[in-house]
Amino acid sequence: MVGGVLMSIVLENERINGYAAGESVTGQVVLQLLEDVQVLGLHLHAGGGAFVSLTVKREEEWFECLNEEMALMATSTGETQLFTAGSHNLPFHFRLPDGPLVTSFSGRYGRVHYELTAVLERPLLPAYSVHRELRITNRIDVNSPPLLASVQRYKEKMVGCWLCTSGPISLSAKIGRKGYCNGEAIPIYAEIENGSSRLVVPKAAIFQIQSFIVDGKMKQHRQMLARVRGNHIASGSTETWNGKTLKIPPVTPTIVGCPIIHVEYVLAVYIHIPGAKKLMVELPLVIGTVPFNGFLYRNSSAANQFTVDMSWLALTLPEQPEAPPNYADIVSEEELSWTAPIATDQSDLIEGLNFPPFTVIQEFRFQPPPLYSEVDPHPNNDSTEQRTASFILEE
Repeated sequence: MVGGVLMSIVLENERINGYAAGESVTGQVVLQLLEDVQVLGLHLHAGGGAFVSLTVKREEEWFECLNEEMALMATSTGETQLFTAGSHNLPFHFRLPDGPLVTSFSGRYGRVHYELTAVLERPLLPAYSVHRELRITNRIDVNSPPLLASVQRYKEKMVGCWLCTSGPISLSAKIGRKGYCNGEAIPIYAEIENGSSRLVVPKAAIFQIQSFIVDGKMKQHRQMLARVRGNHIASGSTETWNGKTLKIPPVTPTIVGCPIIHVEYVLAVYIHIPGAKKLMVELPLVIGTVPFNGFLYRNSSAANQFTVDMSWLALTLPEQPEAPPNYADIVSEEELSWTAPIATDQSDLIEGLNFPPFTVIQEFRFQPPPLYSEVDPHPNNDSTEQRTASFILEE
């Protein structure tokens, strides 16, 4: 609080993952005053970009990405407006440029930063300003055709010196696509043949490569983000990875559209060889923001390969339903005679009810159902009376 004035910037539609180019930013500047204040004007500035500072000779570079200015409250020259003590909300709304904006990022030798700045102008007093970060994320759809293409690399190395050669080691690695998003697990397919006399260990890791450019000079910083290892491979053996997974941790999406800062990723599959330099292949990765839609992609691929015959839709049902099959066509007279019930008197039936059900259930195994008829044999013409169902058992 300065001079009885407290000012803050509130974003009403704040994006957790950051705003993208072309999206609207909506919010308000909140003024909390302990006393009446004369105000000359209130302005909001949205700006930011990339900044690089190399440690060698203090080389610096700036690339502007956003510069928007708007007046939330303006007066004629020299005039003022009275704001009474209390709370005042001044709304704002602006649209980010349609062109691609560089994703917010903080790296080893530079960063990409955006912020909102509210400036309050008062007579005979210095301007009072507050700042708030505005996160920007450039949208990258991993479902685009270039990022759906598989990536494969192969490399071979002879272990040993020219006098005492141990043998060759070969490595072939592949991933199903180039584009992934944070939190996804990358299935790795690899085949390692150990023709040397040494015990080797296969490993895989995700690396982030930060590149900073000033006056044509580039400085890089490489760091490992996640890794996984396989089993030891003995001499003369082969190891196969059939979809071994490596999960991507939360990282900044790929940045390639900025002239002074690049952020790229690679999946390195390598073989640790005791007493020799490791054998490595690097598969390029693009970390995007729009997740992979595997269901739609698979269906679209299948639709391109197969033609579905929909002629069955033209079929119609018969006008009159068919009667169910005759019972005699299903159960032969011989089977029916085997299980035909024997005539018994009423006392035998009553006594039979005392037996467990499974002892008499076979007697009803092949009993025919009631005769089928499309005409009700007992029509009830009086709709006001309760309808009843009846049937006749013929001996």
